Amino acid sequence: MTKTIKASTPRPVGKTGLNVTALGIGSAPLGGLYASVATSDAVEMLQAAWTAGIRYFDTAPMYGNGRSEHLVGQVLRETGERAFALSTKVGRLMTTERAGRRLPPEPPKNPLDPGWWNGLPFREVFDYSYDGVMRSFDDSQQRLGIPRPDILYVHDIGRVTHADLHDHHWHALTRGGGFKALTELRAAGDIRGFGLGVNEWQAIRDALDEADLDCSMLAGRYTLLDQDAEREFLPLVEKRGMALVVAGVYNSGILASTSAKPKFNYADAPAEMIERAERLRAICNGFDVPLPAAAIQFPLRHSATTCVVIGAKTAQQLTANVEWFEREIPDDLWAALESEGLIGA
Repeated sequence: MTKTIKASTPRPVGKTGLNVTALGIGSAPLGGLYASVATSDAVEMLQAAWTAGIRYFDTAPMYGNGRSEHLVGQVLRETGERAFALSTKVGRLMTTERAGRRLPPEPPKNPLDPGWWNGLPFREVFDYSYDGVMRSFDDSQQRLGIPRPDILYVHDIGRVTHADLHDHHWHALTRGGGFKALTELRAAGDIRGFGLGVNEWQAIRDALDEADLDCSMLAGRYTLLDQDAEREFLPLVEKRGMALVVAGVYNSGILASTSAKPKFNYADAPAEMIERAERLRAICNGFDVPLPAAAIQFPLRHSATTCVVIGAKTAQQLTANVEWFEREIPDDLWAALESEGLIGA
């Protein structure tokens, strides 16, 4: 039987001197991901996470166009202590359409952007430059009501996200001073570390050649359904001494939901992914293990993973995630998944 890790177990974040808990809270759902979320439900969920001993919280300006940062900041401030780790992101600025104000053209629809049901009435503008990063940092501190978040992730930089505009944004980050701004903030003690928060591990690989990354968040690319990062990227993470936070462990819900129309990568799941998920579920059922429990624990089987971050909309969902995270899973289940070619050795 594999030794169970508690959700509240502290884990070091590379060489930053910062600790996070083995299970962290991602707050994209609080922005209205797939459906509206009442403020009372969001607050209750965050309070339940705190009660469960979780002390790592991640947010971003994108989530609900600022709403998530407001909600996370409100709850964390009311704890009355700074006994938590907090990350947010840079790369998007929130603005409004105003008469006489010229904004850049609306960017093409990001295939990994699901939209927000009850987000705030702002529009995102991508800006990875020196000034853009510094402004984003200031804006986030004001929305959170918390100075100096611990970690800043460069959000959604990559070719899948930006398509033909990728080179433009990459230039702003590398030659336009985005990484320079992050390096200065770290040197000044305004943040403990920085890295990328992306769905594309290739972007983190390329960024490691441009900057000294402390910690990065990878969503959806090291899961029971998608292990694209395992062979080439995870060994690089360990070699470079960068901490890795794994998010999107349910691949947008398909590994946690029994919905007739499950989501995969923020869209309706294709038939082949539904079939693969059902194969995983059948094997897990044979060991009396819920599929979500295997999914949430899988990334921590690799030594490159620092912690797992999950999202929840209600206290009930949060409690279920903690129970899955701490459920004992027999080694024979992992062996069965390996023998079926569903996970690597």
